[in-house]
Amino acid sequence: MELKLLNSKSLSVSEIIPNFGRISLNSLVNSRGGGGGCVNISKEPCSCRGNYLKASYSSVKRSRQSVDWIGQDNKFGIGSDSSWIIGTNGAISSSSLVLDSYDDEYDGVIVYPESLPSNSNTFASLLQSSLSHWKLKGKKGVWLKLPLERSELVPVAVKGGFKYHHAEEGYLMLTYWIPEGPCMLPSNASHQVGVGGFVLNDKNEVLVVQEKHCSPAFVGGWKLPTGFILESEEIYTGVVREIKEETGVDTEFVEVIAFRHAHNVAFEKSDLFFICMLRSLSSQIKVDDIEIQDAKWMPLKEFIEQPLIQEDGMFKKILDICIARLGKRYCGLLPHQVISKFDGGSSSLYYNVVEDQTSNCLGI
Repeated sequence: MELKLLNSKSLSVSEIIPNFGRISLNSLVNSRGGGGGCVNISKEPCSCRGNYLKASYSSVKRSRQSVDWIGQDNKFGIGSDSSWIIGTNGAISSSSLVLDSYDDEYDGVIVYPESLPSNSNTFASLLQSSLSHWKLKGKKGVWLKLPLERSELVPVAVKGGFKYHHAEEGYLMLTYWIPEGPCMLPSNASHQVGVGGFVLNDKNEVLVVQEKHCSPAFVGGWKLPTGFILESEEIYTGVVREIKEETGVDTEFVEVIAFRHAHNVAFEKSDLFFICMLRSLSSQIKVDDIEIQDAKWMPLKEFIEQPLIQEDGMFKKILDICIARLGKRYCGLLPHQVISKFDGGSSSLYYNVVEDQTSNCLGI
């Protein structure tokens, strides 16, 4: 097979092989498959305009593995960093050169992070041609996930118009909104989720802690064990874990008593804090000396009478609700596993059902 790559409406020699140096290109077919191919390049004069490249091409298979291409002995490799479309006249249109990606369900594009070009200059060229290609196809949002080990591509993407969306320990997610007008992509996660555990033993004592790191107003005060829910963790398992980690006490989740919603708590994020009631399954305390200064079982009456509780409207209301629950004058929320066609998975729906309208909630 012989290809002619013309300067007119095609990639120039300098775009394809700058000084016949290091480059990363992609397969000549818009499909995903096995490995790569090789093209023999000869540079010949063209009376129409400048030079053209004469290429004899061997068969190509696709993979999603990034490759470094070395211009050596007038040869370059054909790899998997993007898709090429060959015109009937043998010209390879630069607008057809796109990053390897797949469509999302909202007319957007998600770039495969594992097949990003290994060269920053190649990535910059591919990124711009990809945006042009996706715009012509009517795509909207572009999601670009850059692994930590590819952090050198971040300034290239930002220069190309991408914006930060969110970051995790191992990657940075950037986005680009193609249509004119306001961006309709969903924002980064807006909330953190915390839990607090009200644990009462058979002696009418509540499990309390003193934290090592707290504001001056709380120094010396005793509070309920609290903590943050981990990623993909349920509220009812997270609160049991947090209590175990901080105090060493085993507990059993009973129900969610109430929750607080606050804003601009940490890094301008909102906060959901769930107060849960639990049964104690053990009594021996083993303090987590990294976060906790001390922990103990405190008589409920003594705990409630602390100035820290009585002088704080939220803490006082939380304890009022807990006492009402103990007296069967209040019903909390229990988790029920449900499956919805909306996401196709199992999730926890918190609610309380009283079968007999005259009955009270059961005590702990």
